[in-house]
Amino acid sequence: MVLYLKPQNTSNTTLLFSDEFSEDTLDLSNWSYDLGNGCPNLCGWGNNERQVYSKKNVSTVNDQLIISATKQGGNYYSGRISSKDKFEFKYGTVEVKAQLPEGKGLWPAIWMLGHDIDTNTWPACGEIDIMEYVGKTPGEIHTTLHTPDSFGKSVNTKITNIETIEDGFHVYKTKWDAKQIQFYIDDVLVYTFSPEVKNAKTWPFNKPFYLILNMAIGGNFGGPEVDDSIFPKEFSIDYVKVYQ
Repeated sequence: MVLYLKPQNTSNTTLLFSDEFSEDTLDLSNWSYDLGNGCPNLCGWGNNERQVYSKKNVSTVNDQLIISATKQGGNYYSGRISSKDKFEFKYGTVEVKAQLPEGKGLWPAIWMLGHDIDTNTWPACGEIDIMEYVGKTPGEIHTTLHTPDSFGKSVNTKITNIETIEDGFHVYKTKWDAKQIQFYIDDVLVYTFSPEVKNAKTWPFNKPFYLILNMAIGGNFGGPEVDDSIFPKEFSIDYVKVYQ
């Protein structure tokens, strides 16, 4: 059963969801942990990623969510949480304030998947990548839509170059409605996705989606090379808010 927070009116918008990570532990009414290496059904989480996801690598410290990337005994560990089956929504504005880690091999991300993924497998379920960063290419933020007609490839995508993106916290925002999906960095519009023809292959975005926060290590996108000298590293999230 999917739970929705009681809406709150904020400047002519409705606050559907908010987590400022002020509790001593992760709020399990909002989030669930994804654990392990994805095996047996999705080994390497579908991208040849090298990390094992662990609860120990997810913490709340000083009103922030901290996802840590570590290496122990030759193995890489990190964290991933999602709001699947707890908070899902159709259309709205997602706003996440986060600070990125630096280092070759790191792949932190803020993203969403269609709630029907268990029966309508990826990429048919749709994917909205609000922010992806890969440490092998500093200063670049990726915003991407995955749809059936792109066959899992990053066709509908934009790379935004910001030299100081690793410095301090920045706000990543996505506005999603029935006509288009817009992506912002610090309130600057960087990409709009709005295919002229909207059908199941080009626009699987007319249904509820859920949120995912994670930091992968290596993989097809993060890159095969990992700089082992960087660990431990932290992906810090100050807040997550969803408005309609």
